[in-house]
Amino acid sequence: MTIKILIADDHKLFRQGLIGLMKTREDLVEVIGEAETGEEAIRLAEELHPDVILMDIYMPQMDGLQAAKEIRARFPEIAIVILTSSERDGHLYEAVKIGVAGYLLKNLDASELFDLLSGVSRGEPAMTRTMAGKFLRSVANRMVDEGKGEQALSERELYVLRLVASGASNQMIANKLSISVNTVKSHLKNILDKLQLENRTQAAAYAMTHGLMSPREN
Repeated sequence: MTIKILIADDHKLFRQGLIGLMKTREDLVEVIGEAETGEEAIRLAEELHPDVILMDIYMPQMDGLQAAKEIRARFPEIAIVILTSSERDGHLYEAVKIGVAGYLLKNLDASELFDLLSGVSRGEPAMTRTMAGKFLRSVANRMVDEGKGEQALSERELYVLRLVASGASNQMIANKLSISVNTVKSHLKNILDKLQLENRTQAAAYAMTHGLMSPREN
């Protein structure tokens, strides 16, 4: 099954280039629409129901982060991957706080982009180690100063965190550990509380940047 993609970027040439690139992997992705403003992205999200939206930040009328927040609230099943030239810490932090599925820079290699999009379809975060580390560096430093971090997690919580980072859904984790989905949710809530994180994407990024994933899960 191909991944249905909506491209939201105000630069027509970039959209055309990205569409051309996507056509080289029609076995994996299908571009079903393109938007040049945040407002148009919201409208097309409702109209087309894409699997993934590749969203730029800098767009007229409504920027990509505002649009992403609106789409996440109305259509949480749609994965939003920020694809931008912005390396600003504030943009990265806000995007992850919103609950996007990833944050990528436009200088990303094409093969890595396709690998990450494939991962998004399995529930994995689309974020390079560099960007994950950039986001979590200050958080990690604060945790060290306060004596918190992964040391505060139980053995079971660490295992759940590794499974989340590998892209496993709550149901998959429940099946693997022979526990209920509600118990998985409880473990995940405890993990987020202890690590002072807000969502699964942040938890996965934390695991990636702190060496908490086993070789098979990397």
